Amino acid sequence: MPQMLSAFSPWDLAAVALLLVSAVFIDWIVEHPPAARPSVTVLMMQYRRDWMAQFVTRQPRIFDATVVDSLRQGTAFFASACMITLGGGIAVIGNRERLDMLAADLTLDAQGVVLELKVGLVLLFVADALLKFVWAHRLFGYCTIMMAAVPNETEHPDAYTRAADAAEINITAARSFNKGLRSIYFALGALGWLLGAWGLLATVIITISVLMRREFFSTSRAVILHRTHP
Repeated sequence: MPQMLSAFSPWDLAAVALLLVSAVFIDWIVEHPPAARPSVTVLMMQYRRDWMAQFVTRQPRIFDATVVDSLRQGTAFFASACMITLGGGIAVIGNRERLDMLAADLTLDAQGVVLELKVGLVLLFVADALLKFVWAHRLFGYCTIMMAAVPNETEHPDAYTRAADAAEINITAARSFNKGLRSIYFALGALGWLLGAWGLLATVIITISVLMRREFFSTSRAVILHRTHP
């Protein structure tokens, strides 16, 4: 390991450290934003609770089943894409000659173990995204079952309680799905390392800027906030 790390400059190590710290920080700040400036993720939680409250009185409930099914399809799509990417990446890493040819075609300076580690960093985020999407898909399935267990009679004592429980499972599934999406963003950011330390620093900064803007400064956030706080 020390010999492998010696192949990288201090700037490389600093850029990788910034990438990993940024991934942890973004996850935390999105889930625990300042009270004065909630993130889109936090704002949407109340919408999901309101959705389940409306679900109790909606007849028929086909619309709600369709929405959850579309959410499951979205998680399944991203999970499949991650599996394909992960398989392809592992295949490339396992073929040193092909990897060196790819580096030559892209005019990259890195070769051998150095290039394998750079690609491995990307695959690390892809693997994390895959796990998050698989769990989100399963949770949306749980949510569907819990919604089906909500009594049709609005006066039933368990109607709103079960709907509220379904809402919390829905929120947990969405949280896992959003974490998976952020891992995809950082996987794309990790590709900058193929261009060197400065390339990685640049893509990390861009990734942070994009995620922070979409969660805290986007037009969609302003619309969502207006609806929740008229």
